[in-house]
Amino acid sequence: MGELRRILIANRGEIAVRVIRACRELGIEAVAVVTPDEDGALHAELADDVVTVASHLDGEAVAAAGADAGADAVHPGYGYLAENPAFAEQVLRAGMTWIGPPPRAMKLLGDKIEARRLAEAAGVPVVPGYAGIELDDATLASEAARLGTPLLVKAAAGGGGRGMRAVDDLTAVGDAVAAARREAVAAFGDDRVFLERRLEGCRHVEVQLLVDSVGNGVHLGERDCSLQRRHQKILEESPSPAVDPEQRARLGEAALAVGAAAGYAGAGTVEFLLDPVSGDWWFLELNARLQVEHPVTEAVTGLDLVRAQIEIAGGRPLELDQEDVRITGHAIEARLYAEDPAAGFLPAAGTLVRFELPAWPGVRVDTAARQGDEVGLRYDPLLAKVIAHAEDRDACVERLRAALAETRVLGVTTNLGWLGWALEHPRFRAGEAGTDFVAEEWRPELAPVLPDGVEPEAARARGDVWTEYGSVRAAPSGVSVAGRFAQFHGWHFELAPDEDVAPDVAPAGGSLSAPMPGSVLRVDAAPGDTVAAGDAVVVLEAMKMELAVQAPAAGVVRAVHVRPGDVVSAGQALIELED
Repeated sequence: MGELRRILIANRGEIAVRVIRACRELGIEAVAVVTPDEDGALHAELADDVVTVASHLDGEAVAAAGADAGADAVHPGYGYLAENPAFAEQVLRAGMTWIGPPPRAMKLLGDKIEARRLAEAAGVPVVPGYAGIELDDATLASEAARLGTPLLVKAAAGGGGRGMRAVDDLTAVGDAVAAARREAVAAFGDDRVFLERRLEGCRHVEVQLLVDSVGNGVHLGERDCSLQRRHQKILEESPSPAVDPEQRARLGEAALAVGAAAGYAGAGTVEFLLDPVSGDWWFLELNARLQVEHPVTEAVTGLDLVRAQIEIAGGRPLELDQEDVRITGHAIEARLYAEDPAAGFLPAAGTLVRFELPAWPGVRVDTAARQGDEVGLRYDPLLAKVIAHAEDRDACVERLRAALAETRVLGVTTNLGWLGWALEHPRFRAGEAGTDFVAEEWRPELAPVLPDGVEPEAARARGDVWTEYGSVRAAPSGVSVAGRFAQFHGWHFELAPDEDVAPDVAPAGGSLSAPMPGSVLRVDAAPGDTVAAGDAVVVLEAMKMELAVQAPAAGVVRAVHVRPGDVVSAGQALIELED
């Protein structure tokens, strides 16, 4: 491995655990980064050494901590500082190796506006839109009128669906731009946004690249990431059921052309939109980092992408030609999120009182969560990734469905039941689910109702004298119970209020309550104000997501019970309204 003997992992959660395990295989020492609130985190326990910083977003502090810890390289994972060229430069100035693309390439590609121009210059088609020099509100409003709806307002920096808003009515452009700017500056420190035409019914397809330090590159086929909510992925698979061998070759060539134009090195992902009817496709962006969904590519190619990143950064040439790349079988990844699909996929929080992930042939699980862990609001809601690999797509779907059916998560609401529903949906089974799948097919009323007769665990245990002899009344079929929580075919239910927590008492009269736990970002109403139906009165933020709480009907604000910075629980009263 050349000179790389000690790597600082500038991240947390499952990706930090993933990189630590790659380091173990290579005989490299791993140094974990933690913040003061991450005492006992799994990635810290697994690492050879630990450094503490105030924030995972403080690049200067993280780079200094790595140098002080004697690290000779830094792996950024994904998210946080992974696509921050200034951080990469800080790492290099500190005398460490950056496990990622050159900072210059990151600057070009981390800016979606510049990446669009780069792709166009390389002869790769881009989604119609406006990403000109002038990006002020007035220019964006004018260009939106020229383009027409449906549109997307997108942040120029970052990724992961942050700083993105859909527009179906031109009168809403101003609000969408303002919301996207707020979210973008909070997530990436850059409030620039641009416009793209929202192409309906397309597939979100991305191509994995590996390029060494002298420009030798290959593509590793594509992943289909079309199943999304809030422009964030839920299910990913490789290969895409919408891509034939000829398209695969063309998309791979286009991805390599964009990478070459940027002077790329390392592992990267080029994202495209694909029209499955016409076969047309358009460049979206190049993510200059490892993707969350990289395990499906590893499954079908047999390659370890984290190991490849480390070897390329250590100066090794890419000992792989395009004809050596073989796609074998099919792989699907399900992201297990702490969120409530029956409530608009809003984030959820709580304690993992039961957390049992599948141990199944042909199934891989990436996680950093453990039973007993507290799931809060500060970090991304991803709890685990469950990846199945089988000889063909049908067998893969069945294997993943069966593995998820064996999964138990109680204490925190998750999308586990929704994942099972999606995997059984005829449109998904036929390989025809596009980016509009969730909007068109999912309705909260499709969530099941808990069967009668389910009791909290303590109540069942003290039911009668026969309990002493093991004659405890069993839960109905398909139901698991832990404490006051139940799971029914993956769906989460609370059986009784927590007696240790004082409930929030809603005020008398009409009130608006928090639809999710979070922090109050902004309050846009005061006592005595008159509001119209649909007016945003409070803006909440949790797990990197911003949500506006709207007045359900016209009225007068009687009282405001929160202020910016307050932390609220789901159901807590925010504002009182009267007719």
